[in-house]
Amino acid sequence: MLWILALAGLVALAHTAPFPFLLDATEPTVWRMPAADPPTIYLTFDDGPNPTATPQLLDVLRRHGVRATFFIIDRHLTRATAAIVARAFEEGHAVALHSHTRTLMFYNPALLATTLQEAAARMEVMTGHAPCRAFRPHAGNRSVPMLMGAARAGYRVIGWGWMLWDFNFFRRKTPESLVPRLVRHASAGDIIVIHDGHHVDPRADRRYAVETVDALVPALRAKGFHFGTICP
Repeated sequence: MLWILALAGLVALAHTAPFPFLLDATEPTVWRMPAADPPTIYLTFDDGPNPTATPQLLDVLRRHGVRATFFIIDRHLTRATAAIVARAFEEGHAVALHSHTRTLMFYNPALLATTLQEAAARMEVMTGHAPCRAFRPHAGNRSVPMLMGAARAGYRVIGWGWMLWDFNFFRRKTPESLVPRLVRHASAGDIIVIHDGHHVDPRADRRYAVETVDALVPALRAKGFHFGTICP
């Protein structure tokens, strides 16, 4: 009985662990970027575009002279928010695809590939720019068919570094609590994820994210890091 429970736990983790796990050995995802000179960190933002927070975040990144990668939820891209995403492209950021639901784990490879291709085509029509070939599934939940489908469509599946996301153990998220941990764990090639939106509420209050990035960039620069995008 114990070995059955252990096996079931391993299978579950293979699909839900927000870090490299079993299935990544055969269908690799990107959890860390290759070494670069100078040492480079990759800021990424999930669940946008947010009509309030994303423009504020773009202002902060422009002021600091930093380029980042925005993972966009297709259903949050509307006539009202398309200009925000276009601005991200035009200011030199990478823009990629995200999902708002775990159900994509259960798509077959052909359907997953079609879903990504249709979202990319829609973004290009609405913003005048095509997203780069990167996809981040909701909460890192993935499956072999999902990874096969992403590869079929020509997309890399992107994760993030250990302890390098904006959770806060059920406490209120603040720059004072997030920045020291992110800086402490950051190393060259790491991918950091912060949420400028929310997978359900496209207008979620994300002031903490804007303020965190404003404090995080100079703190990482003080450690000698530069900033890059997932897609060149």
